Formats: sequence, structure tokens, C-alpha cells
Amino acid sequence: NLRRNQTQAELNLWWALRSRQIESAKFKRQHPIGSYIVDFVCFDADLVVEVDGSQHALQVDQDAIRTRFLESKGLSVIRFSNLDVLNNLEGVVFAIVEHLAAHRRRSPSPKPSP
Repeated sequence: NLRRNQTQAELNLWWALRSRQIESAKFKRQHPIGSYIVDFVCFDADLVVEVDGSQHALQVDQDAIRTRFLESKGLSVIRFSNLDVLNNLEGVVFAIVEHLAAHRRRSPSPKPSP
């Protein structure tokens, strides 16, 4: 149901993230983690991307609890407003690319050289 009722901002970002278009990273959308459903997640980079509508201004405490839970699972959470995505998709994608690159620098090589 959530996939069929995505906001325009979520849909725009999904078209940028899908099919490993960014840094070959595999993103899933509307994915359950614990009792939460995150907008987008890339498990290879331990990254959750949330796109927040205006209602999130009224639920700051709930968002903080959600973020702490996700971080307790080893995930980083980055949030963008619907307006950020709609008005500056390129900048949002750039921020995601930067996070993916930083994660890659922190992660040890899966196959160390002999």
C-alpha cells in the first residue's frame, strides 16, 4: 500500500535510486525494520534515507525515537524534506553519494590483498 501511495518526492527519489544507479548501491523502498517502515534502505552501506513531509515538524520526538532505534541496529539515517527532493534532487543525490563514499572508506575491503 505504501509503495502505491508514495509522495511525489519519494517517487522522484526512487527513480534516482533504483536499479543500482547511484554508486551501484542496492536500495529497497518501503522496507520494514523492526516495527518501522523506512522510505529507502541500502543494507550494503548501512544507510536509511527518509523523505519527510510537513507532518514531521509535528512529530520531532517520534522521529528521534525512530532514528535512535535504527542507529541501534547499526544504520545511519539521513533525512530530506519533500521540498528538498522536489526542488533539489541533484543535491539530495549528491548527499547520498557522499554518504556511500564515506561508508566505503570506513569499511574494510572484503577481499584483502595477499
